Amino acid sequence: MSNTKTKKGESGGSKKKQITNEVVTREYSVNLHKRLHGIAFKKRAPRAVKELKKFAEKMMKTPDVRIDSKLNKEIWSQGINHVPYRVRVRLARQRNEDEDSPNKLYTLVTFVRVPSFKGLLTTNVDNE
Repeated sequence: MSNTKTKKGESGGSKKKQITNEVVTREYSVNLHKRLHGIAFKKRAPRAVKELKKFAEKMMKTPDVRIDSKLNKEIWSQGINHVPYRVRVRLARQRNEDEDSPNKLYTLVTFVRVPSFKGLLTTNVDNE
């Protein structure tokens, strides 16, 4: 008998990390306020960029994440310590054109301007 514990209905086998190869684009609302709570003022904007990258990596399952310059400007628009509470972003998983890269896909994170965050949900965007 093995020592490994499994939940009811699960097999004891190891799970393989599934990497999806499809190109997809989604829009998310990201609450930066909760991700920056307790962070020193002079580190808030740089940490916000890191947290967005971490969020995109988790959602799109790609280690290569690129932040658009307009999104970076929006995060830094109120200074280093007054980062917007929320930001609406479009995450686009795209094929990597670089032959040398170890990653076949990368995620591009772009800014989406919205009048209000009320009632917004995660939406799939048609690729154009």
